[in-house]
Amino acid sequence: MEKRIGIYPGTFDPITNGHLDIIQRGLKLFDLLYVVVPNNIQKNTLFTVEERISLLKEVLKDYDNIIVTSTDKLTVDFAEEVGAFAMLRGLRMVSDFEYELQLSAINKEIKKDIETIFIMSSHDLSFLSSSSVKELAKFNGDISKFVPNVVAKALLKKIKK
Repeated sequence: MEKRIGIYPGTFDPITNGHLDIIQRGLKLFDLLYVVVPNNIQKNTLFTVEERISLLKEVLKDYDNIIVTSTDKLTVDFAEEVGAFAMLRGLRMVSDFEYELQLSAINKEIKKDIETIFIMSSHDLSFLSSSSVKELAKFNGDISKFVPNVVAKALLKKIKK
């Protein structure tokens, strides 16, 4: 039987418990999941690609069916290259839906064989975003329940610089 391979692309600046929720639930759909940090996003990030990859690898080290990597390619091209049949995307609020719908339509136009699978965030994490965690950390708020410990430490260290 062929492996069901998926990719979960994201900025992960930084990875939050909301991302982990999507990953853990998404693993029920895939035998192998690539967690991918695109290298070509024109976003103003706090952490470098290398730092985000390092944090992801540390947080996800106990999963033997996850590969953490980055790519300079379009995510659909990367998905095709690794043999993925689908891209996993998380939806927190209705406001995410319009953007994600547009993105999935473009991706489907580019690679007709690659599906997009949406998973709604768990209700208790639907408010959580990397941006809100960074903002809270900048004002010395308690971020411990929103990100893994290793991420909280790295974020606080980064903000103090």
